[in-house]
Amino acid sequence: MKNERLFLTSSFEDQEENPPKDVRGIFYKYLHRWPLFVISFAIAIGIAWFYVKNIKPVYDIKAKLAVKDDTKADNAKEALAEIDLAGQSKDIETELEMIKSRPLIREVVNNLQLWTSYRETDAYKSRDIYVSTPVTFKLIRSGGSALKEQTLSIVIKDTSSFTIKTENSESQPYEFNKTLTNSIGTWQLVKTPYFKDYIGRTVNIGLQNPEDVVTMYQNGVVVSLNKEAPIIEMELEDEIPERGKQFLTQLIKVYKISSIEDKNKVTQSTIKFIDDRLSSVAGELNSVEKDVEGFKSSNGLTDISSKSKFYLDNVQSNDVRLNDVNVQLNVIEGIERYVNSSSNSESVPATLGISDPTLTSLVDQLSKLQLQRDRMLATTPEQNPIFEPLNRQIRSIKTSIKETIAGIKQSLTSVQRELKNNNSGFEASIKNIPGQERQYVGFKRHQGIKENLYIYLLQKREELSLSYASTITSIRTIEEPYYVSPKSKKQVPYVLAFLLGLGIPASLIYGLEVLKNKVINRTEIEKATGAQIIGELIQQKDKDNIIVVLDKEASAIGEQFRALRTNLQILFNEQQSGRVTMFTSSIAGEGKSFVTSNMGVALAATSRRVVILELDMRRPKISSIFKLSETHPGMSEFLKGEKQLNEIVQPSGVHANLSIVGAGAIPENPSELLDSFMLDKAIQQLRTEYDDILIDTPPLHLVTDAMILSRVCNVTLYLVKQGYTDKSELKFIKQTVKENKLPNLNIIFNGIQRTKYGYGYKYDGSYYSERKVKKIRA
Repeated sequence: MKNERLFLTSSFEDQEENPPKDVRGIFYKYLHRWPLFVISFAIAIGIAWFYVKNIKPVYDIKAKLAVKDDTKADNAKEALAEIDLAGQSKDIETELEMIKSRPLIREVVNNLQLWTSYRETDAYKSRDIYVSTPVTFKLIRSGGSALKEQTLSIVIKDTSSFTIKTENSESQPYEFNKTLTNSIGTWQLVKTPYFKDYIGRTVNIGLQNPEDVVTMYQNGVVVSLNKEAPIIEMELEDEIPERGKQFLTQLIKVYKISSIEDKNKVTQSTIKFIDDRLSSVAGELNSVEKDVEGFKSSNGLTDISSKSKFYLDNVQSNDVRLNDVNVQLNVIEGIERYVNSSSNSESVPATLGISDPTLTSLVDQLSKLQLQRDRMLATTPEQNPIFEPLNRQIRSIKTSIKETIAGIKQSLTSVQRELKNNNSGFEASIKNIPGQERQYVGFKRHQGIKENLYIYLLQKREELSLSYASTITSIRTIEEPYYVSPKSKKQVPYVLAFLLGLGIPASLIYGLEVLKNKVINRTEIEKATGAQIIGELIQQKDKDNIIVVLDKEASAIGEQFRALRTNLQILFNEQQSGRVTMFTSSIAGEGKSFVTSNMGVALAATSRRVVILELDMRRPKISSIFKLSETHPGMSEFLKGEKQLNEIVQPSGVHANLSIVGAGAIPENPSELLDSFMLDKAIQQLRTEYDDILIDTPPLHLVTDAMILSRVCNVTLYLVKQGYTDKSELKFIKQTVKENKLPNLNIIFNGIQRTKYGYGYKYDGSYYSERKVKKIRA
């Protein structure tokens, strides 16, 4: 017979490269472990119930602010346009970060003393009594560098005293409103209007590090921008809605004050510049006035001629313009000195009298960046890398300011030169006036210059002072902090409990299967080995009833053996007698002896003469399956030459066409005996007497006996057991097939458990049971 591979189909499941998942089988696999799901559900629902029972409602506190763009100045600010008080626009994205900045949050936390909490424990429950606390903790001076997290248990004894309760004792009485000093620092307890309701009760005062509380609120406050309008929305969650409202109210207040202070910094810088100039000009004006008064007194002058007055008026008008140019040049030089300085710690100079919009805009941007840098310096060291982008922007704007100043300075210098030339012409004309009048015009001219400059500076200072005194923030509260009743979230824990109660055991079952690394379905075998699966056998539950082919109550597995018999017939093609089939596997316990015995009975039932050779001489089982004497001579005696072949053949006692050749006495060298020519002689003789010779062999991956026996076999049936055979054994089978070590190797997938592994058959074997046949006939 040619040793060729035939591709067979199973009677129980279609052969497909990617067979559809058996959803029903998977369901049964998990249903098989229903107690695990019941326990998991019970625990999950219990935890959810306990959580819902003790959960405290969380309120959502909200508020809205409108930030006005200062570039759209109203009429009241037009008077300050020259000194650029209304030229700074709000960058709303920056304002969002400003609201959540640590300095502002820290100020709110300290103002409201949010680093203290007040709780009362009652019936194993702790409730927050922030709103109705009987006392307020006032820390006068901290006892260390930072306040440590701790709890003070205060027992209110009467209207005037309290004690501090510890685990083992209770302190002496202390009076309210009296200063105390201990490890915390210097502090006192102040009574509140709710004090009388708590006499005789215990209040737990929790103390936290203020910086930790600042971080908590900084992460808890949600500040977002409404894209449709410049509206800032603020949101905070808190168990105590009143505390949340107070926090947002105070945060808005502190933010507005901070915005006003930022504006006033620019105003203060400009006022300082004007005050310095006024002081200098006032002294010069007094000196000039004294000179005029002295000249008139000494020379007895009461009036000057109309010609002198004409020249004087023209000179004074020209000097006013020249003075304005000089002021602008002075401001430009101040800005130039600032941008050329390497330090970023100085205040940005004012743009008094500068009408160039480009320079004004650049100075505004520089001022905002400098203010932002100053805020960051309050909480972050200057060496921190986060300053690098900001310093880079400041350097870039300073470069742009330098370029703009160069052009403006050149233009102002040109105008200054022209005005000076005009003065030279007027002065030449004045020289033609008589001496006393000419001297008087010169004195009067200097007096007019100083008067005009003094009046101009005085006017600007008054405007600035008025603005500084009545600075109004551009931030407006649209909606005061408010809260609504919290929505019920009790269904969420139960939904999570349901999902966890279902998911945890399912994941556990799946994970255990993955960790076990056992073969579960035929697709794994076919893909890993490339070998054909000739048949599939379900798990036999009754271990005492091993011969199942003739058992009518086990008709499903009986039909599977009959299908395997048919497939074996196709595998041998036209050969009808002298067929030698070897049964082997990778490891022990995969059902070789069980399958060999039942296949022998199944073949004998078709009037074929069958003999089973028990050649697993290390752990023989065939004789015990057929309940034959284990002391009867067997193959070991024959191979040693002690017995003849006809002396070791026994009837099976199960079927007349089935004979058994036992292993005999267990030899010391089974591999050497199987390799002798006596085995070939026995097989040759048995081929002439029997139609089928079935050989039960030891596990191939443990010993080489099956490899030795392959020389006398036509077909090898290799057993793989579901949930028992390790997936690593599939590589061994693949290597065996690739190297063609065993003749015509086909696989039997044994021990399939539908409910346990979710892998079953579309075939209902019970259709052939005697009981069901009777029902059908009826």
